[in-house]
Amino acid sequence: MPARYTLKVVTDFAAAHTLRDYPGACSRLHGHNWKVEVEVVASALDAVGMGIDFKAIKRATQDVLEGLDHQHLNEIPPFDEINPTAENIAAYLHRELSKTLAGPRTRVGTITVWETERACVRYSED
Repeated sequence: MPARYTLKVVTDFAAAHTLRDYPGACSRLHGHNWKVEVEVVASALDAVGMGIDFKAIKRATQDVLEGLDHQHLNEIPPFDEINPTAENIAAYLHRELSKTLAGPRTRVGTITVWETERACVRYSED
């Protein structure tokens, strides 16, 4: 069986949203302190003995989240066209982070987005 290392960083951001066409209270403007878990899978280690530096994962994640933090998500792409659900946010983060974190021995594995401390979604493309 090939080697597999899963590296994870945890961070957060605050943002507001509304859910279009939702038949309930979430159709009104409200906010969350979203928690985000980013897992990167490495198939081999570098010369230092790392799959990928945690600093690289943190930096890439913060770069993407900077565009979401303290925003009304419905007003920024792609959420001006698609609903800013936890599911769509997780898929968006996976797509954006894959642009910088995917390499010859690494790929973005799973993105977990916590909308509350009791409700989250996990997204992967395995």
